Amino acid sequence: MSATRGDAVRGVSGVADDVRHVARDRWLATLRECRADGFEICVDLTAVDYLTHPGRSLPEGVAPERFEVVANLLSVSSRRRARLRVQVPESDPRLASAWDVYPGAEAMEREVWDMFGVAFDGHPDLTRILMPEDWEGHPLRKDYAQGEIPVQFKGAPS
Repeated sequence: MSATRGDAVRGVSGVADDVRHVARDRWLATLRECRADGFEICVDLTAVDYLTHPGRSLPEGVAPERFEVVANLLSVSSRRRARLRVQVPESDPRLASAWDVYPGAEAMEREVWDMFGVAFDGHPDLTRILMPEDWEGHPLRKDYAQGEIPVQFKGAPS
């Protein structure tokens, strides 16, 4: 496997998590290798915006980027978990779609696109899933301007 492996971490269920830091250009190949290695299910695929935490700890050789896409894979047959972490630059927030390898990732990738603005090349329908189609921006980005709704209290002068 051509991924930087982190330490095995005991999950809540007692199943060991294998944390792998994957180069962006090896993302799809690593997913295929994991699938062939018995990881049948992509349980979760999400993103993290590290805009306010640029100095986080990463293994040697892994350059930090603003965004990180995280996929949690599960092998039911061998009771193993793998967490894949891939750095995605702010200047080009794109990654190959996991849809061909794990079809269940389709909605999760749409959510990452909708909330963080990370696009997935090769996705069959990369459209908003939580926000209205005409929504501007990506609400879970750390630099997204928070809206303001005026609060009116009963009996208070307006």
